[in-house]
Amino acid sequence: MSDAHPLRSRRPGLPAGALIIAGVVLAAIGAIGAWLQHDAPGRSAEPRTAFTATNPPAGLPTALTTGQHLRWSRCSSPPTARTGYDCATMKAPLDYRKPDGRTIDVALIRRKATGPNTRRIGSLVLNFGGPGVSGVSGLPERLNQYQPLLDRYDLVSFDPRGVGATIPVRCGKTADDTGYAGADACAEHSGAILPYIGTSHTARDLDLMRYLLGDERLHYFGVSYGTALGAVYAHLYPAHVGRLVLEAPVDPTEDLDEEQVAQVKAVQAAFDRFAAHCAARVRHCPTGDGPEEAARRMARLADRLEKKPAPAGGGRTLDADDLAHAVSDHLVLGTDGWSPLAKALTALIDHNDGRPLSKGADDFGSADRAAAPRDSSTVAQTAITCADSSLRPGLERLDRDEARVKAASPVFGAAWSTGVYLCYDWPFDGERATPQVNADGAAPVLVVGGTGDPTTPYAGARHMARALGDGVGVLLTAEEEGHGTYPQNRCVTETVNRYLRTGRTPAPGTVCRGSMS
Repeated sequence: MSDAHPLRSRRPGLPAGALIIAGVVLAAIGAIGAWLQHDAPGRSAEPRTAFTATNPPAGLPTALTTGQHLRWSRCSSPPTARTGYDCATMKAPLDYRKPDGRTIDVALIRRKATGPNTRRIGSLVLNFGGPGVSGVSGLPERLNQYQPLLDRYDLVSFDPRGVGATIPVRCGKTADDTGYAGADACAEHSGAILPYIGTSHTARDLDLMRYLLGDERLHYFGVSYGTALGAVYAHLYPAHVGRLVLEAPVDPTEDLDEEQVAQVKAVQAAFDRFAAHCAARVRHCPTGDGPEEAARRMARLADRLEKKPAPAGGGRTLDADDLAHAVSDHLVLGTDGWSPLAKALTALIDHNDGRPLSKGADDFGSADRAAAPRDSSTVAQTAITCADSSLRPGLERLDRDEARVKAASPVFGAAWSTGVYLCYDWPFDGERATPQVNADGAAPVLVVGGTGDPTTPYAGARHMARALGDGVGVLLTAEEEGHGTYPQNRCVTETVNRYLRTGRTPAPGTVCRGSMS
């Protein structure tokens, strides 16, 4: 369940997060299809005035349920959360099979609803993707995207297991090192927690969180990897599903190897669309007269950078792998990333100046473009991905998989191919080849997919809606470039907000027009 590259976040263009970029405004112009004017079974669209849940998670000691109360207080960190936010710590079992055993502290953050209590629906729990993204840091960074929902919901996020302040994974040379020194170092410094940081464990934390927040049912907005977490929650607790939005979904039918190939094909297709646009609209287009010429030029450029990386500012250089990842970070932005990408490639090709491309990737992508994790977010991503995936193929199979990924994309295949080795020597078994997400009996879940997504291909949205079960997964399609469409696409934003405020889902087959229309 990793992102476009297994050591990179499923993040629509924000540093170390699987979030949609604030301020990306695409031309969305309406929806095809009528609304189904009904509320989901078992969910009232009417706000409540009392927020005390009566359905604690089964099997947990009372000390963690009725005996536990979230003590919200002013956040001490990050600095962006010191005004207007509350933070709290939730106690949860390390191992839900031994609920009376060791507990962990789960870090939470909240922005309280601005509307009157008589209009408040409850808490909306947000997960911004990754895996490995801190929700405590992420909510202040991304608040403006969800601000319109504050009239009806408290906005709540958290650091999932292995991330930030919640039992952080350490894989460096020492226990305090946030870098990556290999799987053996992970086992040495974090072996006691690594078996308990996978998505199914975090989903159980979500249900305890729901109860302590005072909600009978979970209202949730998950982006990219966050859709896997939300779908696993729906599978485990179908009766507790409230209003769930799964945006830019991962494909629950693909294992880690299949996902690699699908993702590299998707980012290649996005690049081809950029190259076609550049050839038609940009004078002196750096990628030439179309996708085929673009692939040849990028191959020559990658070969040049492999021999001698280009200066990228601040003492950094940009090599062939950096090139592929920086281009991908621009494509994540959709059409808003195309003009900056054309200018940055021109500077690199004509003047050997890697600063514009590198800076653009830093601004709306990821600075960690190496083939191994460098910081805590990518270390957590590795650990959670390997905890989820049971695939541990031998080296002969891995070599074949590497060749398959390389062959799937002339521009990105080589850089992405090393990801097949991510978990081969992981010291613990993973849970499953693919996640269980069928949620028969759950209230309708809104699944939002973009047809031009370069990170989580659109087919995954269709598969997610189908896998959730008949009458559960409701697919909303956006004809958009880029990773994620909320709040960039006006039609998607209106549809999602309406669902979260009223519980009403769009009619089957609803399509929001956008940059690809």
